[in-house]
This record gives sequence, C-alpha cells and structure tokens, in this order.
Amino acid sequence: MSYQLVKHGHAGRARPLVHRIETASLSSASRPAVSWLMAGLVALVMLAAAAAAQARGAPDSFADLAEKLLPAVVNVSTTQVVEGRSVPELPRLPPGSPFEDFFKEFFDRNNPQQRPRKSTSLGSGFIIDTNGSGESYVVTNNHVIQDADEITVILQDDTRLEAQLVGRDRKTDLAVLKVKSKRKLPSVSFGDSEVVRVGDWVVAIGNPFGLGGTVTAGIISARGRDINSGPYDDFIQTDASINRGNSGGPMFNLDGEVIGINTAIFSPSGGSVGIGFAIPSATAKPVISQLIKHGTVRRGWLGVHIQTVTDEIAETLGLDEAAGALVASVIKDGPAEKGKIEAGDVILSFDGKDVTQMRRLPRIVAETEVDTPVDVVVWRNNKRVTLKVTVGELEEDDTEVAAKSSSGSGVETTIDSLGLTLSKITPAMRDRYSLEKKAKGVVVTNVVADGPAAEKGIRPGDVIVEVSQVEVSSPKTILKKIEEARSNGRKSVLLLLEGQAGLRFVAVRIEDAG
Repeated sequence: MSYQLVKHGHAGRARPLVHRIETASLSSASRPAVSWLMAGLVALVMLAAAAAAQARGAPDSFADLAEKLLPAVVNVSTTQVVEGRSVPELPRLPPGSPFEDFFKEFFDRNNPQQRPRKSTSLGSGFIIDTNGSGESYVVTNNHVIQDADEITVILQDDTRLEAQLVGRDRKTDLAVLKVKSKRKLPSVSFGDSEVVRVGDWVVAIGNPFGLGGTVTAGIISARGRDINSGPYDDFIQTDASINRGNSGGPMFNLDGEVIGINTAIFSPSGGSVGIGFAIPSATAKPVISQLIKHGTVRRGWLGVHIQTVTDEIAETLGLDEAAGALVASVIKDGPAEKGKIEAGDVILSFDGKDVTQMRRLPRIVAETEVDTPVDVVVWRNNKRVTLKVTVGELEEDDTEVAAKSSSGSGVETTIDSLGLTLSKITPAMRDRYSLEKKAKGVVVTNVVADGPAAEKGIRPGDVIVEVSQVEVSSPKTILKKIEEARSNGRKSVLLLLEGQAGLRFVAVRIEDAG
C-alpha cells in the first residue's frame, strides 16, 4: 500500500515519515494501527490546508469589491431649523432722535441671522432590504439624524430620495430610515461579526467630509472595545481611515458582508489617526430588526446590580478563575428576585451564554426576548446552581440592565490583619455617621493608612453587612471568618459593604496570612 502526502508547508520534513511507512515490513497484526495512523496524518494535512484557505491574505485589488458595494452605500443629508439670534436691544434715545433710524438700520444690516435658518449636516448609511412595493430600509447612526426636521438619502448616482424615520435607538446609536423608489435599489447583507479576528482585512465606505462614495481599507485592530459611549459598548476597532461624515457607513469583510457600522473615531485633531470604531453586526442586527418591526426596541431586564469579579474575589469564593458577574444587590420585585438570585451570587451563564466578564452580562440580558424563561447558572456556596428566571422588560428611562453597582458599634475592636477598627451599630454610632435606622452589621470607625482596607477604599462610616457571605452582627464574626480563611489557605476575605454610594463587595487582603 502506498500513500502520497500533498505538498504543503514544510514538505521536506514530511517525506521521510512517508518513506518509512511505505518501506517498513508490516505484520498483519500491526496493519490496523498503521492504517489508523495514516488516516490521522491525512486528516491533519486536510485540516491544515483548510486553515490555510481560511487565512485569506490581502487581495491584489479591492476594485471588484468596491464596484459591487458602492451602489448600496448612501449619503444621509439632514436639515434642521435653527432659531436665529435674538435682536439686540437698541440704545435708548430721546423720542424723535435723528439717530433712531440710523441705529435701526445699522443693527438690521449687521445681524442678518435674526430669523430662523436651516442647518444641513451629512453622514452615511447603507441599504439593507428592498421589497416589491419599492420601499427600502436604510441603516445609519442615531446621531446622524438626531433632531433632524428633514432627512434625504442620496444615492451613488446623485438621486435624492426623501427619507422617513422608522425608528431609532439611543443606547446603541442606531437608526433605520425608509425610502421609496420607482426602481429596485441595490442592497447589502449582514455578516457574522462574532467570527472575525484581529488582523482580518476590512473595507469601509462612506461620506467623509461630504465627499461621497469614499472607499478605504484596513484591518481589524481590536475587538470588544468599551469607549464609554453607552451601556452596550462592544466596538470593533479598525485602522481603516474613518473621518467625520463616515458615521453610519458600513464596514465590510472581504465577502462583501456588513460586519460593522462605523460610528466613532479617536482623534486629537478631528481627522483620522487610524483609530476608528464600528458597532458589530451581532449587536446591530437584533436592534435593527426590532426597529423595523416595532419602531422601538424592547430590551430584557434582570434587575440586579453587579460588579467585576477580581482575582481576589474569585479566590475568596472558591472560583477557579476571575469570571462572571458578582451580584451586589437585587432589585425588589424584579425578575432576579423572583428567580431566587441572591446578593453574593456570581452569574456564570445566562440563557446558555457564558458570562466571561461582568460587562458582557448587560448585553446578553438586553438581547434576550422579554418574558422568556431562561436558565441562569450562578456560583453559590462553592458550587454551581441553575435557576430559572423570566426576563422582564427594561423601561426606557432605566439607565441599567444589569447595572454596575458602585462601592460596598458598643466597644470598638481593632483588626490588625485588615487594618481597620470596627464597632457594633449603637445609637451613638448612628448619630456619628448618619446611619439609617435599618442599617445592620458593624460600622468602620477607623482605617489604617496604607493598610489592606485602605487599599480597597474602605472609609470610616462604611458598614460591613456580610463577611464571606455570612451576615455580620459583631466584630467577632469577622475575626472568626478571617481565621477560617487562613486555615483554608486563602489570602483574602470577602466583605459586603454599604457606604455612601451603595452596596459593593470587596475582597480585602489578610496581612501575614502566609
């Protein structure tokens, strides 16, 4: 039997192996093993060839791609009525003064913008769908059409179409327009932004500085960028030239699919410096679908305040890695409370999607269909617990989906290992630190500078509600839990604090814990 290895990569290294298999004397007992080995070798070669095919290099030219895509990319022109400046008050003159007419003429001549005027701005967009009735949907950014009184879509051949606003979403900065045309307009389709990789080639088309139909190319520089523009930031970063006027324009992969919507740039000068950001298609598609269907967006709501799971917090909770979203508090009568989610739980999975980091949870929840029962996997008492939660609807005026939480005594007791002094909550302590009557736990009365507690921003007046997820009623409970943590080889202890900014979990280092 003879096998031939397809030449690929280091072919010279592979030939001796093939040669040895072909010339070796095989007994009947050893042939199945050799056959299995050869089958595995051939499979590996095929996989390597497939991987090489997927790793596409830069094309010799982007001309064919640009020619195909340009007709579906449009300029979006908006007109807004701007109130004119108020008329300056004329100087007070004696009745019948000969200067009265002079000053009136002077002010009229030098203040020509007293009346309302029209202001025009330009952006970009792209056509995603057309139907038999001649209607087409155009996607752009919300900030492109915000406050517009008139919206006009300009095609590549300079045809101007009056656009109607279908719906817009401030939180993702997306908007959908509708235009009517006697002819069927070209359109583009969405691709999967989840499969793109850093280093992949992309093409951006838009209307920079009002120049129209401009094509630029570059690579994906990074993924998952949070630029603090909204609660669902997950931008694709690119070095393809994006400038003012590109907003709302598409970012294409080499298959001509929209994988992003160009939205923002980082630029000290106002021009492109090679740092542009696009909304991923995975984020945009469900929002656009709802805008077309309902004119608005219905988002899922869980009803918890969350915070990041740090390495120290993970260690105190017995987690193998710092992942998930730590529940700092649960909103009363919200979906989470009804689903038995508790403060101190770490949400590891929501509706089958892994919560790899805290800021991923709000996006997952928001994209979940309202009123849908989902499985939520939490880490509680050193084990995984699966809960069933029915997703609620986020009200438009809510600022959070699964929001970040801000930061979380009789005889005083000093705990040197944490660098703080504690007291039971007494009437005197309530008055001293303006604590609420319902406050429970122990109050911090002193924090050692440069100590473990000070490192975590703990301040006098903060109340320790829990230690290692056990309610606290006296400093003795904290001392006991510190000893337990030491005996278990842990370097930190988890505290639930209530301060001026609300509840928060803090993992505090235990000094001299070994």
